[in-house]
Amino acid sequence: MRPTAIAAPLLAYCTACAQTPPTDDSLYRAWGGEAGIRAVMEDFVPRLFTDPRTARFFERVDRNNLVARLTEQLCKEAGGPCAYTGAAMKPVHADLGIGKRDFNALVEILQQAMDARGIPFPAQNRMLARLAPMHRQIITPVSDSQQHP
Repeated sequence: MRPTAIAAPLLAYCTACAQTPPTDDSLYRAWGGEAGIRAVMEDFVPRLFTDPRTARFFERVDRNNLVARLTEQLCKEAGGPCAYTGAAMKPVHADLGIGKRDFNALVEILQQAMDARGIPFPAQNRMLARLAPMHRQIITPVSDSQQHP
């Protein structure tokens, strides 16, 4: 089974994952620190803007700001010394109509960026597990069939 097929459901449906701060910085180091995380985000964000599955959600988004906030967020989640200064996930995403398919597409695009930047598969999975609980704050509680007629 392709790693993408495993990780997308992990991120989208991991409800047992806690969003407590990591107890060490091993994931942060495995990603190459803040510079490594930023490199992945600098690869990831342009993909979001051009992928037909996600582009519509980013039409009015400042790319540089998105790279900076995602870098902070992943740095913090990885146990790094960063502080996330962005907005809370739920209010920012509440009116966007993001469904499970949309969210899974984003996960696949993140995996492409991680692969392109050489993030080891175990470090990818650890980060996806850290991010997994966010799906509850991002996916709009409307069925995919209602969002994609």
